[in-house]
Amino acid sequence: MAYTDAIRSRLKKTLDEVREAGLAKDERYIRSEQGVEITVEYPKGSEPVTVLNFCANNYLGLSSHPSVIEAARRGLDERGYGMSSVRFICGTQDAHSALEKAMADFLGKEDAILFASCFDANAAVFEALFGEEDVILSDRLIHASLIDGIRLCKARREIYENADMEHLERNLKTWKKKARNICIVTDGVFSMDGILAPLDRIAALAKEYGALVIVDDSHATGFIGKTGRGVHEHFGVIDGIDVITTTLGKALGGASGGIVAGPKAIVEMLRNRGRPYLFSNSVPPPIVYGALEVIGLLEKTTELRDTLEQNAAYFREKMEAAGFDLVPGETPIVPVMLGDAKLANRMAGDLLAEGIYVIGFSYPVVPVGKARIRVQLSAAHTKEQIDRAVDAFIEVGRKLEVVT
Repeated sequence: MAYTDAIRSRLKKTLDEVREAGLAKDERYIRSEQGVEITVEYPKGSEPVTVLNFCANNYLGLSSHPSVIEAARRGLDERGYGMSSVRFICGTQDAHSALEKAMADFLGKEDAILFASCFDANAAVFEALFGEEDVILSDRLIHASLIDGIRLCKARREIYENADMEHLERNLKTWKKKARNICIVTDGVFSMDGILAPLDRIAALAKEYGALVIVDDSHATGFIGKTGRGVHEHFGVIDGIDVITTTLGKALGGASGGIVAGPKAIVEMLRNRGRPYLFSNSVPPPIVYGALEVIGLLEKTTELRDTLEQNAAYFREKMEAAGFDLVPGETPIVPVMLGDAKLANRMAGDLLAEGIYVIGFSYPVVPVGKARIRVQLSAAHTKEQIDRAVDAFIEVGRKLEVVT
């Protein structure tokens, strides 16, 4: 009991300090489907209210799209609720294979493999491919799942400053003759800032120095690029990026599931050595059917990604005109910089009272002193709803002296 009490006391002290610093992550209860309008209960036990949602990864508005829901129902009827197995035992259905082919084709890669999540995909890829004779050069702002995945392998890791190509090239020169393999790792879109990695320059450097490139494009797949293929399409380097990891849990329906797409040899290695793949249940049939429907929708038209692009530009223009400090960019991720964690949480709470659902982000999700509200636009938002959000930001911002 003494040991248990000691842990309890230590955790309580740490959590008290987290709350005092304004860094506590409180959850709000959604009592509706995911969409641009949601019903929220917060705090717990309070009367639910309907608000506009500006902080979901539902970029294309497909999380509750009728045809996606119908496809998921069809998957439930035709292939059941769950697989009760991992892929290589008795957990692979024809639909899993169809989705992998569809994703490989969509991303412009030779083959693809499906994981339970992109976190699992990123946890699998590095340990399966790299050893102590290799080096991984990663952008400082890569996603936590990439960081954790890299930690699982024995390769040497060097970090280059965010999108700093001169720093990256210095590292490439250093390791060109020392390492068996060099791998450059970056996000396609950095999720907290909404900025694009310069994949054109990264691809050129990789070619010059014989490096492999792995990009997590979770915040781009479906809507960045002329046809929504991702950041590699945006920069015209689909063939210059070796491996794409991405998620089905954001723009592509918002349920769950991750993808690694790339050369057949890499995919085959992951089928044989990817531990999260070998030891995790298969993605459930309803999700697979829903994701296939999403890919079908995106192959037919770019209307959703075009609308999303317009909505993001419209919101950014209005917020900049109002005097808010935004991280410059062109994606539907629009960080409103506030600096102080308590201020970010206070502003998010006041905006909720005005009918706008957003979240304050602070350490450890972002660096100390870089607290913000990350606004995420959706193709499903109307201009009227965006105007309501901007008006609420202005009203609350003036009250809290964020803008004048």
